[in-house]
Amino acid sequence: LHLVESGGGLVQPGGSLRLSCATSGTPLDYYAIGWFRQGPGKEREGISCISCGDGRTYYEDSVWGRFTISSDNAKNTVYLQMNSLKPEDTGVYYCAARSGSGNICYKDSMDFWGKGTLVTVSS
Repeated sequence: LHLVESGGGLVQPGGSLRLSCATSGTPLDYYAIGWFRQGPGKEREGISCISCGDGRTYYEDSVWGRFTISSDNAKNTVYLQMNSLKPEDTGVYYCAARSGSGNICYKDSMDFWGKGTLVTVSS
């Protein structure tokens, strides 16, 4: 499975961005897709996950209520809508995939990774 992220950029605090994770290969129904973030000087952390077969989702506390993950299986694309962005949301955002169902995406359990897209939240 090949993954390519897009949609990053510079945005002011309080603004919004939508990230896309375009995949190619096996249909998404058989995968869980996670979004991970690596801030400056920080470890890569999981922030959201979706089980593409049944649509179940998970959000880390710091993004709950602000970010929304969704999948369009017909387009083989997963999205991360990010609203009310804060400076601490700055970082490189990666999407990753693992086979199977379930809405929990542990970093060490992911099989495929994209190369990331940079999000900078600053005034």
